[in-house]
Amino acid sequence: MSQEIEIEFKQLIDEDTFNKMLQFYPVNASFKQINHYFETEQMLLKKNGAALRVREKEEELVLTLKQPHETGLLETHQAIGVNSFHALKEKGLLPQGETTEQLISLCGQMPHLRYLGSLETVRSEADLPEGTLVLDRSDYAGVTDFELEFECTDAEEGKKFFFELLQSWSLTWNEPDNKIARFYRAAYES
Repeated sequence: MSQEIEIEFKQLIDEDTFNKMLQFYPVNASFKQINHYFETEQMLLKKNGAALRVREKEEELVLTLKQPHETGLLETHQAIGVNSFHALKEKGLLPQGETTEQLISLCGQMPHLRYLGSLETVRSEADLPEGTLVLDRSDYAGVTDFELEFECTDAEEGKKFFFELLQSWSLTWNEPDNKIARFYRAAYES
């Protein structure tokens, strides 16, 4: 099973700070990705603090279930093909595999899914000794936002570094909702 624990700290920032950070940090990777989001008719994923997406990146499609975990988020991934993606998007049909098994375990049964929409991100990454600094520009439902993320392997040390990073940029931590929650609010609640 392809699983990992994701430990990250996030902050929404303004466009000016975003652009200054892009110039300041040694970006070693920059790419576009599209997250396609799905939910059950009963909103079971949202109720469980989970999210299901297909990420389209560099012509690859990866189905990912994100669930709360004691030290971050448990992510279960599986690569899927174009036909499986279209079946999921158009009919709510899940492909066989690790992510589907984990989703059934979470929901207690095979859920019927509906496609919510997509969020497009241009992501820039900088490898730092403490972890990976990520700068995301995301467009969805007529909204553009700018986000700073810091991904690390040790939650305590990562949080300490992240707070120092915010302080050095005169930012006060205001942990934002995750991307799917921001997408959902903009697309369905406004």
